[in-house]
Amino acid sequence: MSWMLPMHCQTAGVSLTAQQPLNNLARVAYQSMAAALGGTQSLHTNSFDEALALPTDDAVKLALRTQQILAMETGVTDTPDPFGGSYYLENLTAEVERRATDIMKRIKELGGVVPALEKGYFHREIAETSYRFELDLAARRRKIVGVNEHASEGAAPPILKIDHAVEKGQVRSLKKLKRDRDDAKTQAALRRVREAAKGTENLMPPIMEAVEAYATVGEVTQALKEVFGEYPVFGG
Repeated sequence: MSWMLPMHCQTAGVSLTAQQPLNNLARVAYQSMAAALGGTQSLHTNSFDEALALPTDDAVKLALRTQQILAMETGVTDTPDPFGGSYYLENLTAEVERRATDIMKRIKELGGVVPALEKGYFHREIAETSYRFELDLAARRRKIVGVNEHASEGAAPPILKIDHAVEKGQVRSLKKLKRDRDDAKTQAALRRVREAAKGTENLMPPIMEAVEAYATVGEVTQALKEVFGEYPVFGG
């Protein structure tokens, strides 16, 4: 059955550094290789400048070329499991499975995903992981080239800058949309979203109805907030 499970991977955005951003090209390349060796069917490669801004066209093209070189020049796609039978990798896989199972058991002990969310389990785990990462970085137990190892000053690459005219154009379009739409129909659809949110029915049909009535993402989100509220960063 595992053969029937499509797997999508994305290179690790958290590993991208604003310092010496061209180093990110190497990081994305080896992460892409790891994903391919792991058997992914779909892959997204981050652009090297994403720690600074939205990627430029050149950065996006380099990210695409990384995938194409990997697929066409390395031979990594010529066999379904290049590391099959490797004790080292099987041991790592077993360790990942053990740790994931422990996490799932803990979530079950807390009563499931929703109670675990309400008790702040996921937020605490994320915060503690981030804290440990920063401590390891400061103590140089974890080394990142260009950040706490081989750091040096260098010119930043050109980054994408969005012209304010784009924002002004979007604002004009939004105002025109709200002016021209059948607002009574829109508000009625948003009321149905709120009513659905108060019960147990599938929210997707009323949300689709609201979108088709030209409700904005912000208006739909606000309708849901009025029922569910905003989830705190840390649960208690």
